[in-house]
Amino acid sequence: MEKIFKLKAHGTNVKTEIVAGITTFLAMAYILAVNPQQLSAAGIPADAVFAATAVSAFFATAIMAFFANYPVALASGMGLNAYFAFTVCPELAKAGVTNPWQVALTAILVEGVIFIILSIFKFRETLVNKVPKNLKLGISAGIGLFITIIGLKGAGIVVSNPATLVSFGEVGSPQVVLALVGILIISVLWHFKVKGAILIGIVATWLLGIISQLSGWYVVNPDAGAFSLIPDFTNYNVFGPIQTMASDTLFKFDFAYVAQNALNFAVIVFAFLFVDLFDTVGTLIGVAQEGNLLNEKGELPRVGRALMSDALGTVAGACLGTSTVTSYVESTTGVSEGGKTGLTALTTAVLFILAIPLWPIFGAIPSFATTPALVFVGLLMLKNVTKMDFSSDIADSVGGFVAIIMMPFTYSIANGIMFGIIVWVILKVCTGQIKKIHPVMWVSFLLFAVRIATMILGVSS
Repeated sequence: MEKIFKLKAHGTNVKTEIVAGITTFLAMAYILAVNPQQLSAAGIPADAVFAATAVSAFFATAIMAFFANYPVALASGMGLNAYFAFTVCPELAKAGVTNPWQVALTAILVEGVIFIILSIFKFRETLVNKVPKNLKLGISAGIGLFITIIGLKGAGIVVSNPATLVSFGEVGSPQVVLALVGILIISVLWHFKVKGAILIGIVATWLLGIISQLSGWYVVNPDAGAFSLIPDFTNYNVFGPIQTMASDTLFKFDFAYVAQNALNFAVIVFAFLFVDLFDTVGTLIGVAQEGNLLNEKGELPRVGRALMSDALGTVAGACLGTSTVTSYVESTTGVSEGGKTGLTALTTAVLFILAIPLWPIFGAIPSFATTPALVFVGLLMLKNVTKMDFSSDIADSVGGFVAIIMMPFTYSIANGIMFGIIVWVILKVCTGQIKKIHPVMWVSFLLFAVRIATMILGVSS
């Protein structure tokens, strides 16, 4: 361990690193319950997604451990999975595509390959540096709101209303009541800095749901979407999810769609690319700052290796059958426990594999129990709005604001990114600041402008 991870040089030891790794896993294990629910809405078998989520997290985090030697864990990203399930796939289905999730996985594969190329040529950092700060923060905050409304909808707290678009759901239903209780549980635990607060909140809400089912308050009615909350170990097969993944989602790509719909596909890839780009770099910087891993110049050593780990994880996730794999900000919980090397990450990676036999338990967790996690993660992402500057440049202010509001109100992360960039570029031109527009922003603007033109002309949805 000393030879591989250089523990003494980093001022740590095996015990500290393992405890830190366990802490990180507890903080992010909620993805094993949330991701299958998110992606199953796009038509992917939930147990296959569970296996793909666990295996891809293990793969990517292990690479981060050995290749970059950083205490950073990776898994299918929140926000990115929502974009996959609730924006890309529905739009493809509306356009008549019969296998939308396979097209989306193909886009993630291409995104990962592009990231590998950008990492090799060290271009990824340059891209991030040239996108305005307000837009980056606005995109993150907007995703937070988008995730929040998905969570509220999943518990029936927010329902559709033809008169007001949305309204409050059935206040006295067990789903609504327990989801709201779950949000309070996580909030209290977070206040007292309890490790794994989000995971504990999910489990506590679920257990309260089981009690409600046994007492007769929560009534099982599959036709109404109310399934049993008690894990079913009937015909239990420890390798069940792995087998489903191997048969149903492994290497399920659709390159025929790419050849016939190049522009639409390019926009999908670009949106995945754009969101993941800032999410990853922002996370790495945040974790590095928490663990004092930056050098005297404020730079992160071996950042290229960390970004490559992320890119390889994304490719692996696409091949297995899950949405974009990215670095998790929850890694800061392990770092705060003293984790400083890849041994922390390796510990987290192993725990993801060990969780696979518990799939019936994760599969029984209902959407109203994951609502508190989605809402609280949404809060953490929305906090980025406090870092935005609304007092100086009008392009930065309006561009960032448009990115925030378009995501939840048009139910699309891509729309938020697209209109945020378009508005920013137009306002820069109108205010005589055309020289401040970097080529990467012009490329983004032109790509999205063509996208809007095709939507107006009815060429694409």
